[in-house]
Amino acid sequence: MEGWPALLESFGETERRASAAFVAGRRVSLEEAERNEAVRRAVVVRAVCGDPHRELALDEDAVTRLADELDEPTRRAELREGLLALQEERMGPRGKTTIALLLAEPDLAWRAFAAALLGAELADE
Repeated sequence: MEGWPALLESFGETERRASAAFVAGRRVSLEEAERNEAVRRAVVVRAVCGDPHRELALDEDAVTRLADELDEPTRRAELREGLLALQEERMGPRGKTTIALLLAEPDLAWRAFAAALLGAELADE
């Protein structure tokens, strides 16, 4: 994580939100099989709508479906804990603003986490 806060400053808005949610989401309890199956379904939904490797949007169908499928109050609480922990890190102004926004808007934070999971899968392909 040592250079990640500086890297976060260079990202665009969507990338910054997804990246922060991804790092905070390391605290989210997801069984590997459940995550993999849900992400595979999201990749199929994304592929039906065009090139699966196009830029992600937090409000696109594949992301919202994945977010809905994995949504549980305990998981959201774990994501919030991760975001709160990130507030303690040395962040630049964009990183701080992003973390504050994700804490203020839990639905956005959860979609950003789903987008990060989907993005990580697509990057591995």
